[in-house]
Amino acid sequence: MFLYDFISGFNIKGEVLEVGGGCGVLGLLLKRDFSKINLTVIEKQKLMYEFIIENSKINNLELDALNEDFLEYEFDKKFDFIVSNPPFYQGTLKSDNEIKRIARYEEFLPMDKLFKKVNSLLKERGEFIFCYDAKRIDDIISQMPKPLKITDLRFFYPRNNKNATLVLVRAKRHAKSMVKIHPPLIGFEGNEYSSEAKKIYKKANTKSIKI
Repeated sequence: MFLYDFISGFNIKGEVLEVGGGCGVLGLLLKRDFSKINLTVIEKQKLMYEFIIENSKINNLELDALNEDFLEYEFDKKFDFIVSNPPFYQGTLKSDNEIKRIARYEEFLPMDKLFKKVNSLLKERGEFIFCYDAKRIDDIISQMPKPLKITDLRFFYPRNNKNATLVLVRAKRHAKSMVKIHPPLIGFEGNEYSSEAKKIYKKANTKSIKI
């Protein structure tokens, strides 16, 4: 939801690719709010791909869904925007659930390979908007391939007295502007969502169904 809100603040248009679509919520929210975009979602896990198809039908939203590995798939076009909530966890404490492992751990989509492939698929003034573990900000900056340049950063904090856990990043090919550091996004105030978080969830207006 926070990545969706961050992306919504920019003039997203044209050909849009979501990398690692999961159940499709990010891309479908963007398609709902920016109806003129041409949305492509690529997801390597068959079950998640099927959720994307089902969710697009339920919400009457058009997209091109691909059940493929992003790093291996040969695209026949380039994109104005590429968005992603990629797997970024590291370490050895992993879920026994294969679907969760693939969705969460960076080894299944390494940062350097993700960035390199994204850079090759963007149009000349294309943009890459994504989120990542805030502790990896040094790696994000050092591994961002030219001519992609970071233009916007926003850090997410679970609470005011906690360290940032997530960073929202916008990068653009051939950008010349200096980096804009947006105000912090706070998740909770006391035992409730912060006022901004409430507004984001209200704007998204999604329903979660467990089966």
